[in-house]
Amino acid sequence: MGVESRRRRPGPVAVAAAAAAARRGGRRRRRGGRNMAAAAPTTETAGQKDRPERSAEARQRQPMGGGNGRAGGACAVLSAGSGRRGRERREETGDMFRCRVAAAAAAGGLVRALRPLSPAQRGRAAAVLQCHHLRCPSRSLTSSGVPGKAGSNLLLYLIVGGTVTGTGAYYVYRTLKENKERFTSRVTTITTRSQEKELSPSDTDAASQGTAAPGARPEVPSHVPFLLIGGGTAAFAAARSIRARDPGARVLIVSEDPALPYMRPPLSKELWFSDDPNVTETLRFKQWNGKERSIYFQPPSFYVPVRDLPFVENGGVAVLCGKKVVHMDVRGNIVKLSDGTQISYDKCLIATGGSPRNLPAIERAGKDVQQRLTLFRKIEDFKSLEKISREVKSITIIGGGFLGSELACALGRRARTRGLEVIQLFPENGNMGKVLPEYLSNWTTEKVRREGVNVMPNAVVKSVSVCGNRLMIKLKDGRKVETDHIVAAVGLEPNVELAKSAGLEVDSDFGGFRVNAELQARSNIWVAGDAACFYDIKLGRRRVEHHDHAVVSGRLAGENMTGAAKPYWHQSMFWSDLGPNVGYEAIGLVDSSLPTVGVFAKATAKDTPKSATEQSGTGIRSESETEAEASEVHISPSFSPMPQVPKQGEDYGKGVIFYLRDKVVVGIVLWNIFNRMPIARKIIKDGEEHDDLNEVAKLFNIHEE
Repeated sequence: MGVESRRRRPGPVAVAAAAAAARRGGRRRRRGGRNMAAAAPTTETAGQKDRPERSAEARQRQPMGGGNGRAGGACAVLSAGSGRRGRERREETGDMFRCRVAAAAAAGGLVRALRPLSPAQRGRAAAVLQCHHLRCPSRSLTSSGVPGKAGSNLLLYLIVGGTVTGTGAYYVYRTLKENKERFTSRVTTITTRSQEKELSPSDTDAASQGTAAPGARPEVPSHVPFLLIGGGTAAFAAARSIRARDPGARVLIVSEDPALPYMRPPLSKELWFSDDPNVTETLRFKQWNGKERSIYFQPPSFYVPVRDLPFVENGGVAVLCGKKVVHMDVRGNIVKLSDGTQISYDKCLIATGGSPRNLPAIERAGKDVQQRLTLFRKIEDFKSLEKISREVKSITIIGGGFLGSELACALGRRARTRGLEVIQLFPENGNMGKVLPEYLSNWTTEKVRREGVNVMPNAVVKSVSVCGNRLMIKLKDGRKVETDHIVAAVGLEPNVELAKSAGLEVDSDFGGFRVNAELQARSNIWVAGDAACFYDIKLGRRRVEHHDHAVVSGRLAGENMTGAAKPYWHQSMFWSDLGPNVGYEAIGLVDSSLPTVGVFAKATAKDTPKSATEQSGTGIRSESETEAEASEVHISPSFSPMPQVPKQGEDYGKGVIFYLRDKVVVGIVLWNIFNRMPIARKIIKDGEEHDDLNEVAKLFNIHEE
């Protein structure tokens, strides 16, 4: 377009000369069908007459590409004047030629008019050209036409197309480059701000040198990779498991308890048999094997200060004591503490355990009764009850389960030396009546009585009140019990307060957070210990409140938090000791409502809890049992009759009690038989029917001397 626009507009003389040449050429032709000169002077003359008017019209329309108009006009005249139909189309061709010549005449002025316009304005001006006579036909790209014209058109299209394509490509490249630079700059800014917020310059220097700068660090970190809610056995087992799989992990335990993680079983067992007058301060005890240890899992030096956790080189475990998580945002991965502090996490374990249940009759009583009540669960409860046992004359324990029977035996030992009256009452027929078969429960009740305890079975509390300086307990059968202090040991209620804010499911039958086989409640939230309601692949959905379950489930949750993705198949065990001479271990479903079969033998001197701890080296027997399982169990075929229930009054030295459901063993109690739990676990896992349980009992070596 630029080349054609720069050419000078033809004047009248040039047009007249061209017309004369055309007339001379026409005379030499015999036929007038191809006489171009005959049409040219007529059209040109008309164009000269109409030039001012046509030029004005052209300026108003502001056509683009005047040169193309002239070339196209020539081609159109040649096409119109050829053949026999030339005369018929001459009038139309004349109109077309006049229109295009007018455009050509105005080309010079058009270019000068468009020169000061912007590209966008030129485009709008070009759109004004609507006359179909001025459009360049597609044949002009291949027609020979006037020498030089078709080549100019092709060159023009190539230039315009290349310009448009190049401009678009450059625009795309520039946009992408600017977006990339803008994105990189944004990411760098965010990263820099985050690092500056979490780590000040002074902290950076201190961290690089391995030294602490406590004054510049917050008391509680705003973010931790692993957050464990709860400071009990399950949380500690999970922390140890996480560190075992990821030695550089940073783990924060948030515990409502003011003490560091500790084991609970000694609070109702060995600590009561200690001869150390300062046992409530040292919290150290002698195991049945004579070895001494502390109830704490690890000393304070094992843990990292909370404020230093984000900065220590190799990570560690920190415990934030005396704080309670009151709100949980699972979408934002943030928890809120009771003091308003917020902590974000990557992965979280809920190991909140449970709280001791109370009796409705006691809850309805006044404050005077509440002040003389102990709900036994923590270290402070042990310290308080130990002090009370030295000051009062009578203590009543309500509950005949594991905890109630253990405390009754422990306090009964003091009753004979200090003149303390110990009373135990419960609604069942005998001690541990919900677990042991009736004959063994009755035998256990007599054993507790021999320890100096006044056992009152079939006792249901109706009301409790203060009478003078003592408490008056009224039973539903009309009996009355006077005492100075009450210990309620009637079960545990799982702590599931976080379920509401976190949107987690609570099991309506067993209580606790419902979890899958990997102990997951959400993709990055696990639950372990007393608060977990899990699915047992052999026994169905369950919730277990025992030390061994807390250890194993906490360990598995920690492994899965570091990517193990292992299912929970473990059959947890539990144990209870009625002093140093009588104890039992149990696994599976041990419910007295199920059919049971017991096989007993005469006990020896080594068939006691004391002897068992001497062999294992630890008073916490589940630490030696862990997840061990017998590889194979061979039972010899036999046709001996089913074992009979022992006669009342018989001394049950040692034995095995099988709990059956649909003729399959689902639970086992080992009475004064220790270190045989892997065999019991294997029997339950196999889930087979056994024709002769006498032969199965032989696997536990109950007859060896």
